[in-house]
Amino acid sequence: QVQLVESGGGLVQPGGSLRLSCAASGNIFRINVMGWYRQAPGKQRELVARITSGGSTNYADSVKGRFTISRDSAKNTVYLQMNSLKPEDTAVYYCNADGTDYPQGRAFGSWGQGTQVTVSS
Repeated sequence: QVQLVESGGGLVQPGGSLRLSCAASGNIFRINVMGWYRQAPGKQRELVARITSGGSTNYADSVKGRFTISRDSAKNTVYLQMNSLKPEDTAVYYCNADGTDYPQGRAFGSWGQGTQVTVSS
């Protein structure tokens, strides 16, 4: 079983910055993709950014140029640096990881519990 624990959410004024972290633990053989999703009240969960084991990244159009995803593969940790935050970025942010466990070599897909990000003056 693989667990994800997020941290770093909070309340910030428009134009401010926050850095989210997500650490994976458990029977991990390899993590292929780690990503951040968000869900605002009354809306569907959406992809914010994702990063592969090779370092390739994808971003939602709404966050390009403002958010940066990175990962420390040795620590099984992914980060999301969020700059120039807007009120519309307010949501619960969830971490996701897809990979293979050991010793069975089964594929897994795990979610964190979510961390609240509120952008408001």
